[in-house]
Amino acid sequence: MHRKRLLSRVFVLFCFLIKLIYCLIDSCFLVQMTRGHLWKSWDIFVQGNGYRYYALSVAKRMFSHVLYEGVQTNKLKKKKTHVLLVFQSTYDRCPLELVRCIKHILYTEQRLVREATNSNSPVGGMMDSMSQKYQQINQAFEELRLLTQDTENDLRKLQHNQEYFIIQYQESMRIQAQLASLATLPPADRQLREPALLSKKNTVEAWLTREANTLQKYRLDLAEKHQKTLQLLRKQQTIILDDELIQWKRRQQLAGNGGPPEGGQTQDILLSHSNCHSSIHSTFIIEKQPPQVLKTQTKFAATVRLLVGGKLNVHMNPPQVKATIISEQQAKALLKNENTRNDSSGEILNNNCVMEYHQTTGTLSAHFRNMSLKRIKRSDRRGAESVTEEKFTILFESQFSVGSNELVFQVKTLSLPVVVIVHGSQDNNATATVLWDNAFAEPGRVPFLVPDKVLWPQLCEVINMKYKAEVQSNRGLSEENLVFLAQKAFSSSSNNPDDYRSMTMTWSQFNRESLPGRNFTFWQWFDGVMELTKKHLKPHWNDGAILGFVNKQQAQDMLMSKPNGTFLLRFSDSEIGGITIAWVAENPNKAGERMVWNLMPYTTKDFTIRSLADRISDLNHLLFLYPDRPKDEVFSKYYTPPLSKAVDGYVKPQIKQVVPEFATANPDPASGNPTYMDQGASPAPVSHPHAYGIYPAMADSMLDADGDFDLDDTMDVARHVEELLRRPVDSQWSGQQS
Repeated sequence: MHRKRLLSRVFVLFCFLIKLIYCLIDSCFLVQMTRGHLWKSWDIFVQGNGYRYYALSVAKRMFSHVLYEGVQTNKLKKKKTHVLLVFQSTYDRCPLELVRCIKHILYTEQRLVREATNSNSPVGGMMDSMSQKYQQINQAFEELRLLTQDTENDLRKLQHNQEYFIIQYQESMRIQAQLASLATLPPADRQLREPALLSKKNTVEAWLTREANTLQKYRLDLAEKHQKTLQLLRKQQTIILDDELIQWKRRQQLAGNGGPPEGGQTQDILLSHSNCHSSIHSTFIIEKQPPQVLKTQTKFAATVRLLVGGKLNVHMNPPQVKATIISEQQAKALLKNENTRNDSSGEILNNNCVMEYHQTTGTLSAHFRNMSLKRIKRSDRRGAESVTEEKFTILFESQFSVGSNELVFQVKTLSLPVVVIVHGSQDNNATATVLWDNAFAEPGRVPFLVPDKVLWPQLCEVINMKYKAEVQSNRGLSEENLVFLAQKAFSSSSNNPDDYRSMTMTWSQFNRESLPGRNFTFWQWFDGVMELTKKHLKPHWNDGAILGFVNKQQAQDMLMSKPNGTFLLRFSDSEIGGITIAWVAENPNKAGERMVWNLMPYTTKDFTIRSLADRISDLNHLLFLYPDRPKDEVFSKYYTPPLSKAVDGYVKPQIKQVVPEFATANPDPASGNPTYMDQGASPAPVSHPHAYGIYPAMADSMLDADGDFDLDDTMDVARHVEELLRRPVDSQWSGQQS
C-alpha cells in the first residue's frame, strides 16, 4: 500500500513537471524569447561557455518569472513551489538540458501545427513527410548524443581507475626497491622486516593482476561502444550527406520549374550535424543558384555557403570563393578528378568574393551580387543540337585551413546546369532545355545526362507545375486541358485521357520539331500561352472566364447549342501567344442560319493598347460568356473607368474596338443620342500583327561594352539564323487564321 502511494506521488510530481515545462513555454516571457533568432540558433550539441552562460541566465529569469506569477495569482501551492525550486536547482547545474527540452517541445508543437494546416494539401503532405524524416534524423542524433555521453562517462571512469592502478603499480615498485635494499642490512634486521614486505608485495601484485584484467575488460567495452557510435554516425552521415543532400539539390531543381521553394530545414540539419572530416567537402553548397538561363552582358547573383564554417572558426581567416563557367565535358572531367588545366568556357566579371560571417545565424557565406558573363566559348554542336541546348555550369571553389594551417581543405561545388543566350529571342528555347533537365534529371547523374523521351503523364505534371508557377495561380491545367495539349502534341483526335497514359514524348517533339502545319514547336506555343496569361490574362484565368485550351471545332460544337451572343475565349492554334473570341450569331448572308465567328487573335501588343475586358465591353454583340453568364457580371470589375470631362477645352480621344459587320447602336445615357462604335476614333477592326516573318527581331546590340564588334555574339546570331533556315517553310504562309 505504501509502495502504491509512493508511486502515485511520483507520478503526480512527474505530471506537474511536464505541466511546468509547458507553463514555461506558454509564458509571455518565453514566447518573446522563442521569437528571437538567438533562441533558434542555439546549438544544443555544443557545450560552449557562451551558450552555457546565456542558457543559465535565461533559465534563472524564467523561473523567477513563473514564481512571481504563481505568488501573485496564488496558483502554486507550497509543495509544488518546493518541487519548482528543486527543478530550478537541477537545471542550474545543466541549463543546456533545459534548452534541449524546450527546443524539442517547440519543434514538436510546430510540426503538429504544420500537420494540421497542411493535411489536405499535396505539398503539405510532402512537407509533413519531410518533417517526419527530419525528426527521425534528430532523434538518431539524440541517441548518438546519449551514447557519446555514456561513453564519455565510461572513459572518465576508466581514466580514474588507470590513475589508481598507476599509483598501486608505483607502490609495488617501491616495495620491490625496499626488498632489494634489505640485502645491505644485517641478517637479523632483514629477517625482521622481510616477511611484512613480502606479504604486502603479494597483496599488491594480486590486486594489480585483478585490476589489469578489469581495465582490459573496460577497454574492450569502451572500444565496442566507440564502434557502435561510429556505425551509427556513419549511418547518419550517409542519410544526410548522400541521401538528404542529393534530395535537397533535387528540390532546388524542381523549384526552378515552379515547385515548392526549398526551405532551410535541410541546411539546418547539415549545419547541426556535419562535423566529421569526410563531410566537410559536402557542406560547401550553393544556397542561391545562379539563373539557369544566363544572358551575356547581364548582371546575375548567387550565394554559396560553408555549413561548418562557423563551427570550425573558418571566419577568423575568411576564405575567398572564385566562380568560373565550365562546359558539360569539363564538368564530367572534374567529377572524375581529371586534370582540366583550370580551363573555363567563358569570362565572368566580378567572380571573386570573400566569405562573410553572420553572427546571429552562425553562417559563413559568400554573396556574389554583381557577376556578369562577358563572353562564352561554345563547343562543337552534336547533330541537330542548337545553341540553346548546350549546357554549362558555374564552378565555385575555395580553400581554407583549420587550426594553425594544420589542415587545408579545397572545396568545390557545381551549380545546376545553365544555358547561355545572347539575345532575348533565344529565351523560350533555353527555358525548354532547363525545364526538361530540371524535371527529368536523375539524382547523382553524370553531367548533364537526361532521358531523350518521357511518358506523357510525367510531362503533364511538369508543365502543370510550370504553368501554375508562371501564372501565379492555384488554377492549374484540368484533365480536359491536358487532353487538348496531347491532341496538339501527338496530332491526335482522341478525347479519351487513357489513350495518352502510355504514350511517350521525345525531346525533339517537345522543342525541336515544328508542329504539323506550323512554324513553331509544341513548347514555343505553350510558352507563348503562359507569357500572355501571366502578363495580361491572369485575373480572367483565375476567375474561370478563359476556357483557353479549346480548338476551333470544339468551340463551334459548344457554341451552336447556345443562344446568339454567347461567346468563349480560347487560345489561338496558329499564333504564338494569341487568344481569340469565338461567338455564335446569325449568318448575315443567309437568313435563319446561325454560325460561329472567330476574331483574329489578340496578342500582347494588342493588350498593351486596350485590355481584354475593355475590348469585350466594346463589342455589343457579345452578350453571354459560355455557358450562360452575362458578360458584365464577369468582366465589369475590370472595365476602365470612363474618362473625365474636358480640361482647358480639350477632350481626350478614346480608342474603341469595332467589328464592322456587327456594329450596332450603342445608346449613350449621358447625351440621350445614339452613337456608333465605328464612328469613334478607332484603329483597324482588329489590331493584329501578322506572323508572316520567320526571323525574330534581333534587337540586342552586336557591340560589347567598349563599343567593339563582338565576334562570339555574332557567331551565336549566325547559329541562330542557321537553325531558323533549317526549319520547314512550306507551310509558314498557311494557317494564319485561327
